[in-house]
Parts: sequence; C-alpha cells; structure tokens
Amino acid sequence: QVQLVESGGGSVQAGGSLRLSCAASGDTFSRYCLTWFRQAPGKEREGVAAISATGDTTRYDASVQGRFTVSRDNAKNTLYLEMNSLKPEDTAVYYCAARTSLLCTLVSSRYNLWGQGTQVTVSS
Repeated sequence: QVQLVESGGGSVQAGGSLRLSCAASGDTFSRYCLTWFRQAPGKEREGVAAISATGDTTRYDASVQGRFTVSRDNAKNTLYLEMNSLKPEDTAVYYCAARTSLLCTLVSSRYNLWGQGTQVTVSS
C-alpha cells in the first residue's frame, strides 16, 4: 500500500494562493486514483479535487472549480493542489487520499488510504 504525506499548508489572506503537495511512497504510485479532501471544524470531510491514475481525467467540487487545479507527477510520486483566489471558507485541514480504481470519486468513504493532513487558513 502507498503511504501519503501532505505538505504546503499555511496561512494566507483572501485572494492569495497556496500549493499543496502529497508525497507518496511504498507502492506503485501510478496505480492509484488520488483525491484531495478537506475538513473544516464542525463539518464533514468533503471531496475537493480528484485525478485519475494516468492524470488524464480530473474532477472538482463546484465550490473550487476554476480556482483549484489538481495535478500529479508520477515520476516524482507526488500529487499537487494549486489553490488560487482563496476564500475564508476554504479554511480547513486538507488531506490526500488514494484508491486503486478507475473511478475517482469525491466520496470519502470510498478511500482507505489517507495522509495526516495539512492546515490551510485563509483570513479575510
């Protein structure tokens, strides 16, 4: 199984940008569909962006469409999330998750491999 470690979180003002990374180890990275989730205090974990194993298909939640971009570098075993035009409501702990499937769903219950999370805080 793959192990996942997120990095790149931090504090930024509204309108700013951050890039999150998720480094993978322990298994063949290119076998996995990868997805970014986030969880704000008192809220359920929600899917943000997903990318297929080959990187040719992506899926976004409507709340981030046009502002966030998910990508992966299979040679570096790394997943990325470029976040632009950040809003205070984007504040959350961001997690990367993996599953070996052709279907990259944004439903958290379909994933059993998770990183530890990285905090993103957006101030107004």
